Amino acid sequence: MNSNTNIQDKINETLNAADAIKAVHVSPFFKDKTMQKLFAEKEERHVLTSWLTPSFQLAVLVGVVVLNIVVFTKMKTENYDENISDFAETYGLIISDNSIL
Repeated sequence: MNSNTNIQDKINETLNAADAIKAVHVSPFFKDKTMQKLFAEKEERHVLTSWLTPSFQLAVLVGVVVLNIVVFTKMKTENYDENISDFAETYGLIISDNSIL
């Protein structure tokens, strides 16, 4: 029985606290000011990302593809094999036949 009165007291305290809340007075232009700030921030983001247009992305993609084609045509397989062998010998992945010792 005692717990029921404690719960009822807590409920009454909560309702009394809700009655004590005062009304909030907001400026009549609060919404307008907030909307202006949001749209101004949105425009600034647009200025920063305006260089990332689809045409620019296409140009970068074409440039990367052309660069890859040029590199693959200029690269010689013998030179590549030598570089891989040198790399492997340097890091001890294979043992070379030509030992300095």
